[in-house]
Amino acid sequence: MIEKFIALLGEWVKSVISAGGYKGIVALLALNSSGIPIPSEVILPFSGYLVHQGRFNLFLVVVMGTIGCNIGSAVAYWIGAKGGRPLVERYGKWVLMSNHDLDRMSGFFDRYGSITILIGRMLPIVQTYVAFPAGIARMPRLRFHIYTTVGSLIWYFCLAWVGMKLGAAWDTDPRMHEWFHRFHLIVVVALAVGVAWFVWSHVIRARRRDAV
Repeated sequence: MIEKFIALLGEWVKSVISAGGYKGIVALLALNSSGIPIPSEVILPFSGYLVHQGRFNLFLVVVMGTIGCNIGSAVAYWIGAKGGRPLVERYGKWVLMSNHDLDRMSGFFDRYGSITILIGRMLPIVQTYVAFPAGIARMPRLRFHIYTTVGSLIWYFCLAWVGMKLGAAWDTDPRMHEWFHRFHLIVVVALAVGVAWFVWSHVIRARRRDAV
């Protein structure tokens, strides 16, 4: 079931990018940064692969992704600033963000300040929710978007570059096919375990707390 979900998510992301081009990249990363867990680790490597195929430009992929990140982050920041912590706590469950996640991110933000945004933009999962505590804390908007831009530029370039290089190796190095088939099962199992843990920690534990 989880393997099918991962495959469907990956196919949906690829279809959006294939059909929408750069606009698809902007839309997907805007959703990702607004709190909807669509992994950039799928969006950017596939976009990088399309760079290798000649459909995209690497620089434009990174820039369009960063624009989408800022759009989505502005929405999440606004929700945090206007609704405060109670609103995020009340509706965060709809995007699989638990109170524990919010506590952890708010704690990092309180301890390390604005630099949390820069670092958080380069961390899986964290990047999806890092704008909420910034909004709650009313971090200066210009600084927020500067750190968001710098962090996402670095992270998105790395992901897209890896996708581009893997795409080139896939077409020129026969060993890539052998390695892929050899480690495919390991990758699928690792992803399945990761998704299962994420869902359990954000849904099952939340239900148990509500039942207490």
